[in-house]
Amino acid sequence: MQEIAPKTFRYELKSGVATITLTRPDRLNSLTFAVYNELADTLSELNRHEEVRAVILTGEGRAFCSGGDVDDIIGELFSRDMKGLLEFTRVTGRLIENIRALRRPVIAAVNGTAVGAGAVIALASDMRIASDTAKFGFIFPRVGLSGADMGAAYLLPRVVGLGHASELLFTGDIIDAQRALTIGLVNRVVPQTECLTAATALAERLASGPAFAHTVTKEMIEKEHSMSLSQAIEAEAQAQAICMQHPDFRASYDAWTAKKPIEFAGAPFPFRAK
Repeated sequence: MQEIAPKTFRYELKSGVATITLTRPDRLNSLTFAVYNELADTLSELNRHEEVRAVILTGEGRAFCSGGDVDDIIGELFSRDMKGLLEFTRVTGRLIENIRALRRPVIAAVNGTAVGAGAVIALASDMRIASDTAKFGFIFPRVGLSGADMGAAYLLPRVVGLGHASELLFTGDIIDAQRALTIGLVNRVVPQTECLTAATALAERLASGPAFAHTVTKEMIEKEHSMSLSQAIEAEAQAQAICMQHPDFRASYDAWTAKKPIEFAGAPFPFRAK
């Protein structure tokens, strides 16, 4: 198991909550090749760390993430052939895939601007707490690219519905936090100074809960969208039966009968839905 000690962003672990902070505020936390790769690798590695029970993604300064860095990435792409371009787009997609594959609740504390890849990173998170100064934009069409990038066309309709997703992905329009709340893109909007605090409170609540059950919940959310209703019901029946064998289920019952606070044990054995 590798030590989590990234060089391109800040990583902190406290009370079971891992907070990943993008630290290029002078560049609106834009992503470089190095950040893309290290962030994807770190999110993958976190699956092996049982001490991590919830994850927060956020940015330093007035932006969450403004997407790919114009100088480090965009300009360089013009020198690549088709093979090289495909290598890059697969790297960006791997980051999003690893957010969804991380079997911990992931909360985006969207402290400010989230556009391009930044908007998709927030979208890929399980929940989004937005600052009242936040802005969201899937701005790929504005630079002549498809709105379907990094999984946006897969994820966005599931979060906001087909109509809103189509409008955002075709137009590349930037929307404010209140509009994002109205269409369901974010879970709540808070004052800018309270964004990280609110996200941390939610993450700590989840971290103190049944880690194994949360693992199963995220696994099932990912798997069930491709199932029929009868398949989903059967999959959930099997998943719940597995949870009933976990010590947390007994611990919650014993605590309830004794009228004591529940102390969940964590996730001592893995779970993967078929």
